[in-house]
Amino acid sequence: MSEFSTLLQSARVILYHKQSTSAMTRFFKLEDQGVLIGAPMAKLARVVTDEVADAATVVSHPGAIAAELEQWLKLPSGSLVVDADYSERVEVPGAVVRVYLIRFTTIDPPFGEAEAVGAAFVPLTQTRGLPLVQLELLRSAYASIMEG
Repeated sequence: MSEFSTLLQSARVILYHKQSTSAMTRFFKLEDQGVLIGAPMAKLARVVTDEVADAATVVSHPGAIAAELEQWLKLPSGSLVVDADYSERVEVPGAVVRVYLIRFTTIDPPFGEAEAVGAAFVPLTQTRGLPLVQLELLRSAYASIMEG
């Protein structure tokens, strides 16, 4: 996404909202690229489950990414919090990209702010047509959310 600085060159983000009273979980889904926020993922991308040497890759701090996303969505500071227990890696041609899970702290999902950037909040069941790498990341994200 051209709106972001270089923070999202070496990382992608899955945003979600979990209702505190009902545990209803919705994922932030952009109309044109699915649930991964950042530069579009290459078609050959795959989730890395084994140890891949990526020590040379400079990774942005997820807190800085959350702050940038708050500005992009025009949300108050503290509206997004990083889920420290989740960190996946995706191998794309020539690089390994970190994927972070970030939660909206608002009582209800910020529907208007999402709509303003061409996004919506959707339950996991409405993500079926996404690329396989995104579905695999959503599976692990959902498992992490339910464990937390």
